[in-house]
Amino acid sequence: MLTSILSRSALVIVALAVLAAGCSEAPPPAKRPPPPVSVLTIKAATIPVSEPFVAQTESSRQVDIVARVSGYLDKIAYQEGEFVKEGQVLFQLDPKPFQAQLDAAKGELLAQRARLATATATLNRVKPLAQQNALSQADLDRAQGEYDASTAAVYAARAKVTEAELNLGYTTIRSPVDGVASRSLQREGAYINALSENARLTYVAALDPIWVNFSVSQNQMAKSRDEAAKGRLVPPKDREYEVDLVLSDGSIYPEKGRISFADPSFSQDTGSFLVRAVLPNPKHALRPGMFVTANVKGAVRPDAIVVPQLAVQQGSNGHLVYVVKEDGTAEVRPVVVGDYYGKADIVIVNGLHAGDRVVVEGVLKVVPGQPVKIVEPGQAEGKGAAAAKAAEKGSGAKK
Repeated sequence: MLTSILSRSALVIVALAVLAAGCSEAPPPAKRPPPPVSVLTIKAATIPVSEPFVAQTESSRQVDIVARVSGYLDKIAYQEGEFVKEGQVLFQLDPKPFQAQLDAAKGELLAQRARLATATATLNRVKPLAQQNALSQADLDRAQGEYDASTAAVYAARAKVTEAELNLGYTTIRSPVDGVASRSLQREGAYINALSENARLTYVAALDPIWVNFSVSQNQMAKSRDEAAKGRLVPPKDREYEVDLVLSDGSIYPEKGRISFADPSFSQDTGSFLVRAVLPNPKHALRPGMFVTANVKGAVRPDAIVVPQLAVQQGSNGHLVYVVKEDGTAEVRPVVVGDYYGKADIVIVNGLHAGDRVVVEGVLKVVPGQPVKIVEPGQAEGKGAAAAKAAEKGSGAKK
């Protein structure tokens, strides 16, 4: 009996040992396939440079309309806020007092001319008699003096007439330029004192051409000069930069302009200097005071390397990209990034060379030092991501 029990126990122990041995010999896990990625083969090329600046428009000729003579404002002769032509009447002051002054000046001129005529006739009679000693030299001197005084009086009276004509003309106030006239600062019936603050009546702002002002910082200027010295940036010939505008709604202004002025000194308050561009504005789409984005073009970057922004990752020590080596494995490559190019690309200043294969899709699946599978663009993100993108495009098209 004891022998039978021991035999069965031995069998159980052997069976357990066999089961344990079978469990300890589990099959090895399946090897993970290399992740699919799409790559971009780097090619150096010369690309245009577009520097964006926050800018503001300004009238190329804004003129304050100021009364030159004092008087009562009879009429506001323009539509406030509307476009006016050069020479168009804007204001009319009461001309009657100035017309009276002109008439008086003309009367004075006539009187002085009559006096001159009498003095001339007297001199013409006295001069030959004095030569024949029929009259004294004193008589000749008096006649000559009367003639000279009358001549001077005519000149003075003529000047008063001219002054009166000018003052009368100043009562009609016209626009000196084509442009938009602002609101009137005075109302009809108000007394305008030419020597006080209320002599300013309005202003007219020329719209075509229009100025666009923006500021360039000291750091931006130093960076541009450094890149130009290293050959990374080539300015346009004669530094003829072109300026494009992007309006606040994102639309592109159709006209192009050029830089016409740069302030020779930096502002002590902002550390920047003012730059002005001139643009045609034939349809008056731009008004003074508008905020726009000014893209300064004309310079180029020779042998530039450009990659999509999504290919650049932010690491603990800076930016990096994944490069596929010749043996098909991925390598981490630190890079130095530059300016943005277009809406989705970025310039690589250092770290990449022509011929490098940079991973642009499937970056999150890449393991440094492990092999990857290169596929066509759009296939590395998987069917789910591709379907989501297609649905997104479809919804955007419906909108």
